[in-house]
Amino acid sequence: MIDDDIPRAVPRLRDMTLADMPAELGLFPLREVLLLPRGKLPLNVFEPRYIALLEDALAGTRLIGMIQPRDDTMEDEDGEDQFPPLYDIGAVGRITSLTERADGTYAVTLTGLARFRLLRETGLHRGYRRARIDASSFASDLTDSADLYFDRSRMLTALRRYCSMRGFGTRWNVIDQMDDETLLITLPMICPFPAAEKQALLESASLNDRARTLQTLLELAGHEPDDDASHPPV
Repeated sequence: MIDDDIPRAVPRLRDMTLADMPAELGLFPLREVLLLPRGKLPLNVFEPRYIALLEDALAGTRLIGMIQPRDDTMEDEDGEDQFPPLYDIGAVGRITSLTERADGTYAVTLTGLARFRLLRETGLHRGYRRARIDASSFASDLTDSADLYFDRSRMLTALRRYCSMRGFGTRWNVIDQMDDETLLITLPMICPFPAAEKQALLESASLNDRARTLQTLLELAGHEPDDDASHPPV
């Protein structure tokens, strides 16, 4: 397990600023997986190319770019992987815990720092994709949040209906104890929304915008199929 006794060249997590965001970053594309600023994402790393990405990140800044592919991985006629196009916006994650297993795979936790805009891919390095990125539009991700205004009770009611309809087991005592900001970071990451909906949550301009998007998604997804006529899309 790694901790925060880190080289001086790598600033501590709480001290990171926009200036610490790299111009180029290794990418970990995962569909329907979302990392948000200040969120914590557990990952199992077992593919050789992503083990290489992890090793390179640990040897440097400990930063990885999480981003969603727009499509599932495709294969050409020879059975070789073709790399699907990526969404324009991803998130920079910092490796904050790591356990190496006996079989050479890793259990990792990434902590989200800031979103980034993908400018252009720069090719493969040791099998994984790299890209030029720009995080300058997302400086607010690294600062304290503005005041939140959303109907927490209405959101939790929609969440309970959503989970009940899908048979999801939920630790309601943990959710009830979350503060508003943690709730708006955690729910988008753990709810199994489709990729496009996950992306909409990531690209929300502010936490309040994210709250509105999340409320709409929960309420739409929580309707019975025959409720659609009486509950048209918002």
